[in-house]
Amino acid sequence: MLSRPKPGESEVDLLRFQSQFLKAGVAPAVQLVKGSRRHGDAYPDQLPSQDRRDVVMLDNLPDVPPALVPAPVKRARPSPGHALPHDEDPEERLSRHDQHITAVLSKIIERDTSSVTVTLPVSSGVPFPAVFHRSKERQGKSGASGKRSIFAQEIAARRATENRVSAAGEVVPNLDPPEGAVPSETPSSRDKGSQFPGGNHDFHRSNLVTGKGLRSQAAEQEVQTIHEENVARLQALAPEEILKEQQQLLAQLDPSLVAFLRSHSHALEQAGTKDPKEQNPGKPTVPVAKEEPIMSASTSEPTEEDKLEPRAPALKLPVTPNKEWLHMNTVELEKLHWTQDLPPLRRQQTQERMQARFSLQGELLAPDVDLPTHLGLHHHGEEAERAGYSLQELFHLTRSQVSQQRALALHVLSQIIGRAQAGEFGDCLVGSILRLLLDAGFLFLLRFSLDDRVDGVIAAAVRALRCLLVAPGDEELLDSTFSWYHGASVFPLMPSQEDKDDEGEDEEPTTKKAKKTPEEESCPPPDLARHDVIKGLLATNLLPRLRYVLEVTCPGPSVVLDILAVLIRLARHSLESATRVLECPRLIETIVQEFLPTSWSSMGVGPTSSLYKVPCAAAMKLLRVLASAGKNIAARLFSSCDFRSRLSRFIAEAPQELALPAEEAEMLSTEAFRLWAVVASYGQGGHLYRELYPVLMRTLQTLPTELSTHPPKPLSMQRMASLLTLLTQLTLAASSTHPEPSSDSAEACVSAIPSSVTWMQVSGLQPLIEPCLKQTLKFLPRPDVWNALGPVPSACLLFLGAYYQAWSQQSDLCPEDWLQDMERLLDELLLPLLSEPSLGHLWDSLRHCSPLCNPLSCAPAPEAPPSLVSLGCAGGCPPLSIAGSASPFPFLTALLSLLDILVRIHKGLCGQLAAVLTAPGLQNYFLQCVAPVPAPQLTPFSAWALRHEYHLQYLVLSLAQKAATLQPQPATSTALHHTMALALLSRLLPGSEYLAQELLLSCVFRLEFLPENASGGPEAADFSDGLSLRNSGDPQCKRGALLVQACQDLPSIRSCYLAHCSPARASLLTSQALYRGELLRVSSLLLPVPKEPLLPTDWPFQPLIHLYHRASDAPSGLPAADTVGITMRVLQWVLVLESWRPEALWAVPPGARLARLMCVFLVDSELFRETPVQRLVVALLTWLCRPQVLPNLNLDCPLPGLTSFPDLYASFLDHFEAVSFGDHLFGALVLLPLQRRFSVTLRLALFGEHVGVLRALGLPLTQLPVPLECFTEPAEDSLPLLRLYFRALVTGALRPHWCPVLYTVAVAHVNSFIFSQDPKSSDEVKASRRNMLQKTWLLADEGLRQHLLHYKLPNSSLPEGFELYSQLPRLRQQYLQTLPTEVLQNGGLKT
Repeated sequence: MLSRPKPGESEVDLLRFQSQFLKAGVAPAVQLVKGSRRHGDAYPDQLPSQDRRDVVMLDNLPDVPPALVPAPVKRARPSPGHALPHDEDPEERLSRHDQHITAVLSKIIERDTSSVTVTLPVSSGVPFPAVFHRSKERQGKSGASGKRSIFAQEIAARRATENRVSAAGEVVPNLDPPEGAVPSETPSSRDKGSQFPGGNHDFHRSNLVTGKGLRSQAAEQEVQTIHEENVARLQALAPEEILKEQQQLLAQLDPSLVAFLRSHSHALEQAGTKDPKEQNPGKPTVPVAKEEPIMSASTSEPTEEDKLEPRAPALKLPVTPNKEWLHMNTVELEKLHWTQDLPPLRRQQTQERMQARFSLQGELLAPDVDLPTHLGLHHHGEEAERAGYSLQELFHLTRSQVSQQRALALHVLSQIIGRAQAGEFGDCLVGSILRLLLDAGFLFLLRFSLDDRVDGVIAAAVRALRCLLVAPGDEELLDSTFSWYHGASVFPLMPSQEDKDDEGEDEEPTTKKAKKTPEEESCPPPDLARHDVIKGLLATNLLPRLRYVLEVTCPGPSVVLDILAVLIRLARHSLESATRVLECPRLIETIVQEFLPTSWSSMGVGPTSSLYKVPCAAAMKLLRVLASAGKNIAARLFSSCDFRSRLSRFIAEAPQELALPAEEAEMLSTEAFRLWAVVASYGQGGHLYRELYPVLMRTLQTLPTELSTHPPKPLSMQRMASLLTLLTQLTLAASSTHPEPSSDSAEACVSAIPSSVTWMQVSGLQPLIEPCLKQTLKFLPRPDVWNALGPVPSACLLFLGAYYQAWSQQSDLCPEDWLQDMERLLDELLLPLLSEPSLGHLWDSLRHCSPLCNPLSCAPAPEAPPSLVSLGCAGGCPPLSIAGSASPFPFLTALLSLLDILVRIHKGLCGQLAAVLTAPGLQNYFLQCVAPVPAPQLTPFSAWALRHEYHLQYLVLSLAQKAATLQPQPATSTALHHTMALALLSRLLPGSEYLAQELLLSCVFRLEFLPENASGGPEAADFSDGLSLRNSGDPQCKRGALLVQACQDLPSIRSCYLAHCSPARASLLTSQALYRGELLRVSSLLLPVPKEPLLPTDWPFQPLIHLYHRASDAPSGLPAADTVGITMRVLQWVLVLESWRPEALWAVPPGARLARLMCVFLVDSELFRETPVQRLVVALLTWLCRPQVLPNLNLDCPLPGLTSFPDLYASFLDHFEAVSFGDHLFGALVLLPLQRRFSVTLRLALFGEHVGVLRALGLPLTQLPVPLECFTEPAEDSLPLLRLYFRALVTGALRPHWCPVLYTVAVAHVNSFIFSQDPKSSDEVKASRRNMLQKTWLLADEGLRQHLLHYKLPNSSLPEGFELYSQLPRLRQQYLQTLPTEVLQNGGLKT
């Protein structure tokens, strides 16, 4: 006989059983017969004609089930018409149809059957038990069962069997009384019931103790024994005692538990009471009113328990449950709560915060809004009366088993995110929705939803991912400014908190940091997403999944556009992200083949059902953004996928001939031009220019016709500007010469490739573009048409600048030709333009559109989590903003760029073109830019906007520098331009290293920008110092002489700052290649991450700080080679700025300036003894202690660039005690922080830990840089410091000829303390005052005793430094009389 499988046997045993069963040839116990339910029951004796058995072969399956790890990625079958590549692995193709048992193995947990009675199966002659047949069941059952399911019939039969078994041996009386009789009770039961409150309870059995789970065979007997003991105990109690115990139990138990027990009791009573209709079918039933609550039969009268404890309100159901309904045999009232009417809406009377709820369109609903229920906004449990869904409920709905609910939840969340990014919620919500969603794991919820099998859920997840990653307005802003001055170069949209590199790593350019660090490779995706959402997403294999959706599922147009938008956002993140997008297997190939085909069928009018095999502008834009990330990516794109022919396909034909919708055709042509322009910015794609030269010429000839169209079409203007930008890059490529390779530069050798575009190929472009510029300038007086032209005038000006720059670099041409052509351009175009009144209006509008003048325009977006960078341009930019339609910045920047190139090539034009600098609007704009106001907060949008504004400022300063060099007399605005150059130098952002270097070389240290030197500035400084009583008599120490010497040493000062403030060489070369148009050296159009400005606000002190750090880090303490020279140059330059350009140092507080002056004495033990250094420090210290500046000197607040001023001061005291030898200037800097208004910590450090300093601190009172009253007023209130003062005086550590200043200070404070009579003083202070007064009276030093008792007022003109009373005042005498008699006798009362 065949054996059955037993628990614990492996799959090998199962296979053995199967083989034995097949060899035995026994007929199986179960035969599956396929039949139709319409024609009656199937006949089991009819076997199928063929015996097809599904035999499972498990030859190599291990005994241990496999671990629950994610299965390998499988490639699904593509849809019809989209076959997979031929090189697909057959094994992967077969895995899709795998019916192996491992596909259904899972973790199985057996049910606990230890307490269940096990019955042996009935033996039969077949190997498997008999199968339940529905037909037999129907034959055996009567029609009385009604429409009950098979499962319900089986359960009822099992319960009936169990009841018969449990009732065996017991006599059950007939509880049905005869018809017409009144039910009655036996006397015993009536007596029992009358003994308890609520006598209608049944005490024959326990309602709570069931015995379930007991393993004993006598479980029912044990339950009955417990029940009888409880009943006996209750019968022994009086009714009052029972009620008392009941009240105690109700007070101790949870109300929800009490309600549960009561409902359980009612349910049991209802189950025990039979339906009258079943008992007597002939009886008429009593109808129940709709409004009558459904209650148990035992609650007809209020019991004593009801009086003591109020019941929950009865349910008012909209319909009355009927027993005849399906599954309503037992009415569970708790589960019918949802059928009730909604509770009334509560009106909030307080300002208490409430949970935010949203509509299905993502709108924030007010807490008191009353909406009808048919809108579907009330399907939630919490706060059922309020409409809308909370974020928690939407998150819960995304995990629903119903795909439509998951898609709906994702759709609502995407709507909420879109409205939050648009700023619609404002201040209505507490906190940020995006941050809350990201912290709750919304990012990975979307990632899991992308793996769904339902297309609708995938589409909703992709849409939500786009709403999360792609901020509305960002791409529109970057696209509209692509044709600006260096508009193609953008900052990467990645968090700046990630890159915490050391200073040594800054030498490498940002574009080379594409490799992952070991920390990032080992970091899990949630931790990565907490700092950078994009990196966290890429770590979850998002790109292969998006490729699968595009390649296999073939979604609709909206999903395709959403995926392309997400990929564009990923590519804008960084070079690493762009590289991963490019290297994702078959992703770019799928996009190019499916959405950039070279041939397609004509599209009809209206929305299309599929974007496959149809050109898409978003796909072209993705390739353009990828190419912007790096030169190598552009080269790989241009050389793969037959990209050359595809780009030619979309450029060769006009947009109206592309058989596409008009708007899509314009955008596709525009993106094709932009992609080619990006590739040409690396010096590539020149061979394509030769092939498409006739097409470009034909397109240029149509520009005047398009410009004459009124009103101008925005898409046509963008396309025209992109074409001009492409021609600009190709013209620069014609002027690019390969760099000189150096021995230590491998990149120079790699990029030493001659350009494929020659000057002869681009020399004929100017006659076609210059008329377009003239045509656009005619609309300058008409603001509406001028604003509609967009970047076209700017692109024309930029092309002319590149054209003349390339022309001037042709060594084989005659210079006279381009010089004459420049003069022609000046006479015909530029001079009439500069005299145009409308141009003055553009200069005037600079202030209104400037981010510097309007810092609030750069405020961070309302929803801007730090881990997800966005420009925050939701809703577009206002017209009066730097990127608005009325912004003058793009046109004026392009105009200044052209003027700067012309002046650099033809210096004879400088005098005529310098008239731009005298525009009143420009000067007013500069005055507001240099005003001492805080700079805008550095956000992604402010970094982008400020970079373009700094371009305009730099070009103005460059033109001003050339004009100042050639003009004999300085202009009236020269000082303003110098101030602007100093401000711009400290504001330039990463990527502008070349501009900072040029400012240091040209504007900042130019004597022409210091007109005060030639207009009586030094004399005025001496006259100002002469009004001060503290003026020094040495002529060489006067500030005027020092300023004159500083102006003479400007070349040396410039060399010093170039050596210490220049950017890193690699970054400088990258920026230089970009701004000078050396295309072959440009490696990427992605700029470095804008963490902070290139130079700190205290950059004038930067060389001195470098010396201080070098001296601190040097093990031997040896100074640098030219320490004196560097220190002198820094002090000279700071003195010039303090005297003539104080606006340049307003960002450095006086306390920080004092700390940097102290570094001069900490650099070297002999540096401060140098006479030039001492003179400069004295001048700066005197300037810092002026009455106008001294109140602003604050040493108790955090100082920029300084960790702790007390620590610096302690180091300063150590250095003074070691090397000062009583130097008066050193001592003045030691005394300055000891003023009374500063922290007592500084004074405690000197008198507590550095008492030896007092012997060398011999600065005379007359040389004190600040009034003596700053040290003596108000009275000292620190008891530990007063004790130190008194101890130093008594012990002789502080003497008037050693330290006259602090001696006067100590005497003044001790005298004020011992004669103070403040009644609010504590007992400790009173005891210390009395003790100090006694010791003073008993002093043996008569002079000190006289000073402490007779002190009157501080007076620095006296030798002692203070005035004394000739005799003790009466109040002091009376106070001395309070001392003990023996003290007075020992000291002797002297007045």
